[in-house]
Amino acid sequence: MNENLYVGIDLGGTSTKLAFVSEEGNIVHKWSIPTDTSNNGEQIITHIAQSIDEQLVKTNNKKESLRGLGMGAPGFIDLETGFVYQAVNIGWRDYPLKDKLEEVLGIPAVIDNDANVAALGEMWRGAGDGSKQLLCVTLGTGVGGGIIINGNIVHGINGMAGEIGHITVQTSGGAPCNCGKSGCLESFASATGIVRLAEEAVKEHPDSQLNELDKITAKAVFELAEKGDQVSNSVIEQMTHVLGLVLANLSNAINPEKIVIGGGVSMAGEPLLKLLRKQFKAFALPRVNEGVDFEIATLGNDAGVIGSAWLAKEKV
Repeated sequence: MNENLYVGIDLGGTSTKLAFVSEEGNIVHKWSIPTDTSNNGEQIITHIAQSIDEQLVKTNNKKESLRGLGMGAPGFIDLETGFVYQAVNIGWRDYPLKDKLEEVLGIPAVIDNDANVAALGEMWRGAGDGSKQLLCVTLGTGVGGGIIINGNIVHGINGMAGEIGHITVQTSGGAPCNCGKSGCLESFASATGIVRLAEEAVKEHPDSQLNELDKITAKAVFELAEKGDQVSNSVIEQMTHVLGLVLANLSNAINPEKIVIGGGVSMAGEPLLKLLRKQFKAFALPRVNEGVDFEIATLGNDAGVIGSAWLAKEKV
């Protein structure tokens, strides 16, 4: 039995990860449940509450031991009120998420964007290693980001700060993006962006080993690049050139101590970081380059629940 626990929740469109987390940031117990997006997600909060009650019994903890709840949620969120304007993958529109959580669970709650809480998790217990000046980038199906200055997430006037994936990197003729714009970083540096670049490249180079694949994936592009496939190498060079340029320009503005790269694409590890450092150095101010370390995120799927628990610990 634990006396002081925080609930960390990472809400996704397919599954919801939950954890009881200690004041020191250690996961005491974690689990996941499917995210029921039927009927515009109307049962999601009820299912979360039921699941927490079940796990309290299972772990021999009492409701009174829960000091607060933090949640990382996708979509556009009013951070003061915890009101979700829109979460496309969930089905919510104009949804009072914070109020609903507190009403059903009876404990104080705080909400933030899912990419932001992952950044907080890496700062607290992950690759950030306690650094208070941190730039986190998540390279997955899309590109997410979190900017931490003096230990706090930068939100901007209406919560849109950190949308790194939607920095324009191609001003004309760019690929369309889910955000409604075109030529976004996401169309180059995400897993889907890498696949797009590779599929375009093999049309001009049918002799590439990429053409031997049943299906082109970002992982396969990195693997073939390591084996010396020239087309795969050119795709990775293009991707890291664009990403390195964006990270350098951001760093020239905020001067971070660490840049943490997470998401599925980060599984490429040191080969990815080596190319990124090279491109970053070409565009960053010398003093900025000297002050920053690149790291691969270490918390994996736990970043969201740990960051959410940090929010609960610090903000409720």
